[in-house]
Amino acid sequence: MTEQAGLTGQDGARPAGRARRADAERTVQAILEAAERVLSADPAASMEQIATAAGVARTTVHRRFATREVLIDELTAWAAQRFAEAVRRGRPETAPPLVALYQVTANVLEVKIGWGFAMSRSSAAGPQVAGVHTGVREQCDRLFRRARDAGLFRTDVDLDWARCVYYALIHEAAQQPEPTDTDTLATRVVDTLLRGIGANGGL
Repeated sequence: MTEQAGLTGQDGARPAGRARRADAERTVQAILEAAERVLSADPAASMEQIATAAGVARTTVHRRFATREVLIDELTAWAAQRFAEAVRRGRPETAPPLVALYQVTANVLEVKIGWGFAMSRSSAAGPQVAGVHTGVREQCDRLFRRARDAGLFRTDVDLDWARCVYYALIHEAAQQPEPTDTDTLATRVVDTLLRGIGANGGL
């Protein structure tokens, strides 16, 4: 048997165990995506409603998530990982600071808008999710220091306060009632952060 055959089986098909794992992962993802849609529209929605939206039997949902609370916790952890990945893809520690600031903002807005229900629960989640958010905050702090050193921020700016303002801007951008593409929203956030809205350059 060749090495390739050993990996895929003599007929070129994936081993049954690997195929089953892939199917199970797709099912879990479908359930979590459906849960986000359903719970965003109705936070009191039942497991049966989530199963219907996911196109699976209610027993399938219960087999993978023992209770509704477990499902919501898993959804929150899933969204937190999407959040961390969105920041990482923006290359906050290697891209030019202005490029990184814009790209991180656009990526995070996609997650905040697409996973709004789950992201809204982050503050009440467990230590795993809290750890993810702590890591993101540390990356943001390092990006802001790079931005200050590159001359994007004034040297006297309180970077902790700047981060709080930045987070608030992202939150408000994600809450806009009219559909707006994330590139436009990211531009608004970064422009407001860097230039403010005062006519005379501040105090």
